[in-house]
Amino acid sequence: MLTELTISNFALIDQLEVNFSNGMTSITGETGAGKSILLGGLALVLGKRADLSTLKDKSKKCFVDATFSISAYGLQDFFTSVDLDYEAITTVRREIVPSGKSRAFINDTPVTLDVLQQLGDRLIDVHSQNQTMSLMQEDYQLEVLDALAKNTNSLKEYSVLLSDYKEITRKIDTLSAQKIALEEERDYNRFLLDELNSAPLTENSIEELENEIQELSSVEELEENLSKANQIIEEEQMGITIQLNEVRTSLQKVAEISDRYEQLSSRVESLRIELADVTSELSGALEMVEANPARLEILNGQLQLLNDLLKKHQSRSIEELIERRDQLEQKVMQTENLEANLQSFAKEQSKLIKQLDALSLILSENRKIAIPVFTDQMVKIISLLGMPNARFKLELVPVDTYLSQGKEKLDFTFSANQGSDFGTLKKVASGGELSRIMLSIKAILSQFKTLPTIIFDEIDTGVSGEVAYKIADIMDHMGKYMQVMTITHLPQVAAKGAHHFKVFKETRDGSTFTQLKKLQQQERIEEVAQMLAGDALSDTALQHAKELLN
Repeated sequence: MLTELTISNFALIDQLEVNFSNGMTSITGETGAGKSILLGGLALVLGKRADLSTLKDKSKKCFVDATFSISAYGLQDFFTSVDLDYEAITTVRREIVPSGKSRAFINDTPVTLDVLQQLGDRLIDVHSQNQTMSLMQEDYQLEVLDALAKNTNSLKEYSVLLSDYKEITRKIDTLSAQKIALEEERDYNRFLLDELNSAPLTENSIEELENEIQELSSVEELEENLSKANQIIEEEQMGITIQLNEVRTSLQKVAEISDRYEQLSSRVESLRIELADVTSELSGALEMVEANPARLEILNGQLQLLNDLLKKHQSRSIEELIERRDQLEQKVMQTENLEANLQSFAKEQSKLIKQLDALSLILSENRKIAIPVFTDQMVKIISLLGMPNARFKLELVPVDTYLSQGKEKLDFTFSANQGSDFGTLKKVASGGELSRIMLSIKAILSQFKTLPTIIFDEIDTGVSGEVAYKIADIMDHMGKYMQVMTITHLPQVAAKGAHHFKVFKETRDGSTFTQLKKLQQQERIEEVAQMLAGDALSDTALQHAKELLN
């Protein structure tokens, strides 16, 4: 509930500080005294768009502070969702600086206007004859019925399951779309993959193929030159080997004469050994040279395949072809794995459908039980409010989809007069009738769920007599369960409040200011008497006021 409100430099308010209590609070004052300004300041701190024109003194900052006791509202999850520390006593602050910039705070933490509005909707419900749109919304109508049906816990469970169902359905839809797209190109991808797998894809495959092809294409030249080199080395009379042996023999004799020539002798010996090794390899290489037309044809085919694949896949290297092959392999595997994943998700979805259907049935059965209770209470209350022939008809209409509150819609219709056809509230209810219906609904709801502070802004306009007393009684009864504030011109309603504030204007130093004052008992008597009889406070009016207050 709202416990404190401070408004500074807003419209006609210079500085206003007021404390509020639980129960029913009456707010009265002459037309134009500034009751709408009070609501405007409250709307500002609850997230209404800021307007520089609302600053009383354009050179000073405007701010509105509101303190709420929220322990009964179950708002811990909301605070967590917006990354704020939860406090049972929460302060909301709104500032407008002369430049027109606005700032908002919750428990001294800066927040966006959207977060402030979300919290404001959970803390205060302002209701006037012009603010009955929510009454015509099906979600709100179902919310009212579910409160009486005690569906709160089932709805929470349903909401979690519905979120899971939507997520798994989204995954299935995504995978199904992927499957269709992949299946369309699966055969082609498989063909491309098989083609790449048949090719000799290694990092140096082209170089290796070109080298071997070059050798096989040059067999005769290889044989000729290898034989010639071998002959030069091994020729019996003048071969390099024969001559090198003679050089070695000569140097060995020289080395025996003088140590100075030992190194030359050793180097020649090394040459002889190296030449012998070269000769051996030449002989082996010559034996390996062999014409192989069939092998050459295969290698040329492989090289041509690699070049064709490079061109086909617009690749610049074998490495890029290998990367392309791996990508195709993943696509083919993905196509094959999609069906398994889809089957797994389908099983999970089927399980959620069964759970949602079961909960939807529970919600529906509870609503069916609550409907006659709700309509009976509504008829009784609305009858007291001057509509004795009003009737309500609520019907549950099954649907095939999972909505936010189950698998059914609520057909909420109304007939104001005997013999009149039933119709939707939007079509058949007047503004005054909508206000009384909303008051009746709020009165019923207050007994079944913790409602935020409700402010009735002159919804009793146009009523009098016994109906005025009944409106006052209903508000007083609601005040036993919640904080109720009513801005009223009816003395019957004003007298019912456990607390009474008066809004008035005063002039100081040539300026007009709006003030809010909590009335004591004698002041209340005089205020109610004035509401009854005008400015002339007769003894009769004062006595009547005392009777109303008692």
